[in-house]
Amino acid sequence: MSTETILYIILASVISIALAIFMYGYKSKQSQRLSWIFGILRFITIFSILLLIINPKFESETYTTDKPKLPVLIDNSASVEVLGQNNNVLDLITELKENKKLNEKFDISYFSFGSKFRKSDTLSFAEKNTNISEALSSVNEIFKNRSAPTILITDGNQTLGNDYEFSSSTFKNPIYPIVLGDSVQYTDLKIGQLNTNRYAFLKNQFPVEVILTYSGTSDVNSEFVITQGTSTVYRSKVSFSEKENSSTLNFNLPANSVGLQKYTAQILPLENEKNRTNNIKHFAVEVIDQATNILIVSKLTHPDLGALKKSITSNEQRTVTFKKPVEAINLLNDYQLVILYQPDRSFAAVFSELEKLNKNAWTIAGLETDWTFLNSAQENFKKNSTRQKEDVQGKLNSNYGSFAVEDLGFDDFPPLHTQFGELSINVPHEVMLDQTIRGITSESPLLATMEINGRRNAIWDGEGFWRWRAGSFLKTDSFQDFDGFIGSLVQYLASNKRRSRLEVSSETFYYNNNPIKISAQYFDKNYVFDNRASLNITVVNSETEKQTVFPMLLRNNFYEVDLNSLPAGEYSFTISVANEEVSKSGNFTILDFNVEQQFLNADIAKLRRVAENTGGKEYLITDTNLLIDQLLADKNFQNIQKAERKTVPLIDWKYLLVLIVLTLAGEWFIRKYNGLI
Repeated sequence: MSTETILYIILASVISIALAIFMYGYKSKQSQRLSWIFGILRFITIFSILLLIINPKFESETYTTDKPKLPVLIDNSASVEVLGQNNNVLDLITELKENKKLNEKFDISYFSFGSKFRKSDTLSFAEKNTNISEALSSVNEIFKNRSAPTILITDGNQTLGNDYEFSSSTFKNPIYPIVLGDSVQYTDLKIGQLNTNRYAFLKNQFPVEVILTYSGTSDVNSEFVITQGTSTVYRSKVSFSEKENSSTLNFNLPANSVGLQKYTAQILPLENEKNRTNNIKHFAVEVIDQATNILIVSKLTHPDLGALKKSITSNEQRTVTFKKPVEAINLLNDYQLVILYQPDRSFAAVFSELEKLNKNAWTIAGLETDWTFLNSAQENFKKNSTRQKEDVQGKLNSNYGSFAVEDLGFDDFPPLHTQFGELSINVPHEVMLDQTIRGITSESPLLATMEINGRRNAIWDGEGFWRWRAGSFLKTDSFQDFDGFIGSLVQYLASNKRRSRLEVSSETFYYNNNPIKISAQYFDKNYVFDNRASLNITVVNSETEKQTVFPMLLRNNFYEVDLNSLPAGEYSFTISVANEEVSKSGNFTILDFNVEQQFLNADIAKLRRVAENTGGKEYLITDTNLLIDQLLADKNFQNIQKAERKTVPLIDWKYLLVLIVLTLAGEWFIRKYNGLI
């Protein structure tokens, strides 16, 4: 408190005393006792009011004790139960919770991980994947500025995500792995990896790559076999030794029948082999009669073209061909969709031929686009361009209804480059992405689709979307989301199928360790997406004939259902709309593959390296008392006392207001009691 404020307070007290004496001491008509009482009450009232006017500020200091954090990461995947460690984990969690000394020293928080990382100590040991890398990265982010030694309870076998050994290199706190399972090496043959295309074309061959691994010390011989039903379609002898413990097979299989073709790959087990589950893998290939052929016409060389090809061909059903305008004129009828990248006057014959053939087209404009030509070459859209550069971003239109679109966070992606000017569309259309400039939505669309007389077209006004694909990868560690977005747009534009009020999107087959999702869109009679409808999906197991009904949940501009609870098998489904005679049916197959059953023991070597790299130490599940003793004895993990100094103005002190009310009320009551009012 400053000297000036103290002087004001002294002056206020003098004024309050003077006024109280003047009012009740000078020629007072009350008795001496009442004069004293009224004088004191009036002094308190006046002095309190003057203090509020002066509003002095007081400094207060509070002390808090901050205990070091102790995050406990628990592997909740099925491999823990396969290794017989689930009861040991539950006993360990109970021991950590009941240890008073450990809880007094540390602020303990529990997290579980499998396919996803979450704050929880409720364990089921049923998750179908293990992502240790995500768990470590998340905890490192949560406690990045805190002292937080981390207990990692896992078998070390990861099936999803980046290599957690490299993720731990940025960890700022020591990691103490508790190893579930033993490190004994059993004799074991297994199919380490099987790679094949999801789709193949009729009368062609599709490639298969198989990586076989062996754990053991003696020389062994076996045989690798692929069967389809009761027929053997491939067979190969394989040999292994302690040094040559892996083998890669590359071969082709014929695609002779249209539809879903299911196969079983097996490496014949050894006589003394303990785990035979990892000797077998089921896989499937959908054989289709013809591919969707996409033609990209461009005379430029641009990174966007590479990103387009990568995204489109991520689905093996589609092929991409690049041609210059003069080369493309006589080939247009061979393709289901033509993409025109930044057209100029050299595209004149291409536009004329597209009009004659009534061919679907997707126009992508940018800084090199000749809008004077483009405005005259077609009548769907116009732009009065000044040829000045403008940076724009996109924002998903949640009312877009031509097909299901998921928001990838478009407004967070890097800006695209376009020519300054307003884009107007002159035909019935739907805007998928609104154009935004510095966060403000403009009048121009960034991406719009239109359907006129059975012909589908789209306009994308912006170049540089290869950065969007890279940005999507940085956000999700995968190109899948962006490629799926481009794939959905291409699928819509490449099709001439008449629009239905109920559109369903599903796969022919799924692996049960991956998401099993079916989505649908329902439109009213005016073909406007109806977000108030109630959609249900009825799923029937073809073998057991068990029928299950699931509600479909609304997500942005489509409905979706997650069917991961279903066991492997063949299913038929019907999606229906409540109170409407609208429905659609289909079939899908769930292939059985439990990647968590592929492991015989813990990866103790990798967990040891993780511990050493972060300054920690690994422990077996039977030695957890040693870890607890070390954490209690380690002086690097101490309580931190924090002092917090606050400056509080007197006007925030509510008790002073209460005091003023009480003194005024007291004076009134005494006057009333003595008949002075």
